[in-house]
Amino acid sequence: MENKELKENKYGIEYTKVGDYYMPNLVLEKEKINLNKYGRARLNFLKENRKAEYTIMFVNGTLNEHLKEIQETAQERIDIIIEQLKSKNNLKEEMKNANQLYWVTMMNNFKNTAEEIVYKELIYV
Repeated sequence: MENKELKENKYGIEYTKVGDYYMPNLVLEKEKINLNKYGRARLNFLKENRKAEYTIMFVNGTLNEHLKEIQETAQERIDIIIEQLKSKNNLKEEMKNANQLYWVTMMNNFKNTAEEIVYKELIYV
């Protein structure tokens, strides 16, 4: 029969007596972050292709920070690339009213191009 007794040391760590041994009650703090598609893509890439790196970051508690940084950087980079492509191709906001279909097509192309670049530069590295 297991004898469960709680004990606390001078460092504030609680222990539970299980049989003849005191086991520490260790709990990892969970930080909640909302991942966008770039954060989720990076997480899946790490889990499937960089298992050691994923495990190290998970154990050290730096995984959430890494994913948050990747998704913020990815979104900023996409915005910059889209603006550069718009200016290079002389696509102005006024064109939205004149030729909506052309404007939407070009913006979708720019976004897809920017995402391809970001996936290669940040996500799948």
